[in-house]
Amino acid sequence: MDETETVSDFEAYVAVAWPRLLRSAWLLTGDWHRAEDLLQTVLTRVYGRWPRVRAGVPDAYLRTVLATTWLNWWRRRWRDEVPTEQVPDRSDADPHADADIRDVVRAALRGLPHQQRAVLMLRYHADLTEAATAQALGISRGTVKSYTARALATLRADPTLRALLTEEATR
Repeated sequence: MDETETVSDFEAYVAVAWPRLLRSAWLLTGDWHRAEDLLQTVLTRVYGRWPRVRAGVPDAYLRTVLATTWLNWWRRRWRDEVPTEQVPDRSDADPHADADIRDVVRAALRGLPHQQRAVLMLRYHADLTEAATAQALGISRGTVKSYTARALATLRADPTLRALLTEEATR
């Protein structure tokens, strides 16, 4: 595959995968702007490896890179914005639909330690196995199980999240 085909293939993939990858990034950051910054950083890193990444499972690879990059940002306490020349296109969907639900979920996820949040994103959003999650984050399977159990227990105990779920069930 020559350079032109690689570029067009990567652009086509990003155009289709952007919304689902952005949701993964949002689950980690809890902020749409930081999620966009994180995703742009990851796509920049993956672009040079695209022929090799494309041959495998790109979504799983990108979600793994999202999680590890995000954890590295937190380890370094990275808080700066990365300006871009062009604002990414927005979806035509109503951004305010279900805003209350998103706010409650965001607050509940922010209450979790960063490692636990990364484990939840990879296990439940990216649908990785315990072994794949452990490998992606460089931790043991037992640690993945422990982080998952602690995070889910914390989310189950969150009174605001519990009230929201009870309210949704009665609708």
